[in-house]
Amino acid sequence: MSVMETINFATRWAHVLFGIAWIGLLYYFNFIQGSYFKKASAEALADAKKHLAPDALWWFRWAAMFTFLTGLMLLMGVTKLGLINDYTVLGVLLGTLMFLNVWLVIWPNQKIALGLVDGDAPVAAGKALLASRTNTLFSAPMVCFMLAGPHLSGGYGYGWGSMAMWVCVLIIGLLEANAIVGKQGPMTSVRGVIGSSVLLTAVFVAVLKLL
Repeated sequence: MSVMETINFATRWAHVLFGIAWIGLLYYFNFIQGSYFKKASAEALADAKKHLAPDALWWFRWAAMFTFLTGLMLLMGVTKLGLINDYTVLGVLLGTLMFLNVWLVIWPNQKIALGLVDGDAPVAAGKALLASRTNTLFSAPMVCFMLAGPHLSGGYGYGWGSMAMWVCVLIIGLLEANAIVGKQGPMTSVRGVIGSSVLLTAVFVAVLKLL
């Protein structure tokens, strides 16, 4: 194995490892911690907000950071080799928005919600939750696109002129706008956000295959 092949493999390994940590914590927050916070005693809730949540958010945001950075390294490599297609581009777009949601929406608002900085805690908690729900919504199609590139597309190459790409980008843009100024809608419940994520994946694949 050459030096470049070794670097490529190590980068892929690190990207997957950091991604597991990031998405695993995303699911923990949405599927487990949120439910616990609703039924915990006042004393237990205060302790969790003071000790547990800040530590978990530290791992969460830095796992997102290193997933993104290793992803950029991989993107440069596959672009140079011409191993990129519509699925890859859309996966990168979703992953980038998820990363930005973590650092620009979720973490700043969670600091307020947890009392680490001053602000309107209930409002901040709502904003953080909506962005987190949206990241959960994006997670299934993002992983699908990352895996589908070599398998579902029938080849490499992509075109921003295709209707399918623009339809998918429009859907992603509207959902991201909702993450910032919209409402949870069907994502209010755990079952709802899981179902919405799977449905969104199917919609994207159908658009790319049929248009």
